[in-house]
Amino acid sequence: MVRSESVAPAQTTRSDPIRVLVADDQPLLRGSFRVLIDAAPGLTAVGEAGTGAEAVESARRLHPDVVLMDIRMPDMDGIEATRRIAGSPATAATRVLILTTFDLDEYVYGALRAGAAGFLLKDTSPEVLLAGIRTVAAGESLLAPSVTRRLIAEFARLPSANHAPGPALDDLTGREREVLVLVARGLSNAGIAEYLHLSHGTVKTYIGRLLSKLRARDRAQLVICAYGSGLVSAAHHPTDL
Repeated sequence: MVRSESVAPAQTTRSDPIRVLVADDQPLLRGSFRVLIDAAPGLTAVGEAGTGAEAVESARRLHPDVVLMDIRMPDMDGIEATRRIAGSPATAATRVLILTTFDLDEYVYGALRAGAAGFLLKDTSPEVLLAGIRTVAAGESLLAPSVTRRLIAEFARLPSANHAPGPALDDLTGREREVLVLVARGLSNAGIAEYLHLSHGTVKTYIGRLLSKLRARDRAQLVICAYGSGLVSAAHHPTDL
């Protein structure tokens, strides 16, 4: 899925390297990812974990900026590990980037609901992986528009996605609701600005307000909130714009 995407590295002014924890149950893969990360400018691998439980413990001990998280691991899977990392005040600043062998399976949706910042396929290119790490470290979600559209379409059709009522939307203004719908339909900030005839800065302000009002960690959770609250449904096809 992401092999067709060009993920631009997020702009950042940080001078210290981005600290990355690699969590995967295959030692060869962990080692390969670590070598790749350590060779990249501005990145450093601070540790490895072979199980979900080890990932949680290592995140609490090492405080990495990003965890590369496999889903299928012994002891505790990557979804539960992500939930514990994202849900703990001690590791709330750590961002989780899911690495999966499977393109849009139910595990991915569970991981996003648990607080993951995004996901990549394990067979993606090294350049996209490194750019993805920088993107999520900068506080963005790794969900390019076409990826988001496919994610939403599949998420909305999952028979097991028994949507509970999401956060109340009563405090949102009419314009904020419009922006949330467009986020849920997969538009980038630039796309939203063009569609609503707003400046990019104004769109970023609206996104910030939505994140604050809906207590969402990132764009991925805004998408989930829009579906969970009923504001957007499968009847609103993500490409119907």
